[in-house]
Amino acid sequence: MTGPDGARLPAPAERGSWLDATTLALSLFSIVPVRARGTGRRAAARALVLAPVVGLLIGGIVACVVAGLLALGAPPLLAGTAGVAAGAGLTRGLHLDGLADLADGLGSYGGPERMLAVMKDPSTGAFGVITLIVALGAQAAALPAVVGRGPWGIVAVAVAVAAGRASFTWCARRSVGAAAPGGLGALVAGSLPAAVPLVWGLVLAAASLVAVPGRLWLGPVAVVIAALAAVALARHAIRRLGGVNGDVFGGVCEVTVTTALAVLALGA
Repeated sequence: MTGPDGARLPAPAERGSWLDATTLALSLFSIVPVRARGTGRRAAARALVLAPVVGLLIGGIVACVVAGLLALGAPPLLAGTAGVAAGAGLTRGLHLDGLADLADGLGSYGGPERMLAVMKDPSTGAFGVITLIVALGAQAAALPAVVGRGPWGIVAVAVAVAAGRASFTWCARRSVGAAAPGGLGALVAGSLPAAVPLVWGLVLAAASLVAVPGRLWLGPVAVVIAALAAVALARHAIRRLGGVNGDVFGGVCEVTVTTALAVLALGA
């Protein structure tokens, strides 16, 4: 079985404890060398619920990389580029691959079958390349601006990255079906109540209140705007594909992170 964007999963199992979900979330969404204890539908759904916690850890590391380089006198864009590279390395480029595939699929102007064929193609087309350049460039420019505000900038980046992972729970809500059989998309499609993304949105909005000292409103506004971007892209992709797959999860995640960082960087 394959996970989002082609990541391999162990053989399905019926385990579904929160410990199983934790190991699965870490093994799928980071490079932490843990063995997934269970990959059944319940464990996979709970792994999505825990994915924002993994995002907080990854975002914190990325922010520390950027902060360290800025402290050493590195140019902001160089520090931001290093932060983007660190984030890609910590996730094996999983969600970026999904973003490129989703962009190529949506840009194909074909029906669901045509889109899925384009998204499965291992090569990256013009739409995917352009989308990656824009997203990575925006993140590299925004990261030093956000982190440069001081220690709370690390919290801001962590919240932005966590918001991207929280978008998984929106894509997996119970009213959404799978675009195709097989893979993590089919395993978790329709597995979570709509209350889960709402709760995560409220938690991250509250956490973001301290993200920008002196401008308490900016963090929650960034979370809300990023959530709206996630909802809009997910809705469009689901309408075109007839459901979700791993690339939809990855693409929506990266767009959410990029939007949140861009808004947080305003006025820096």
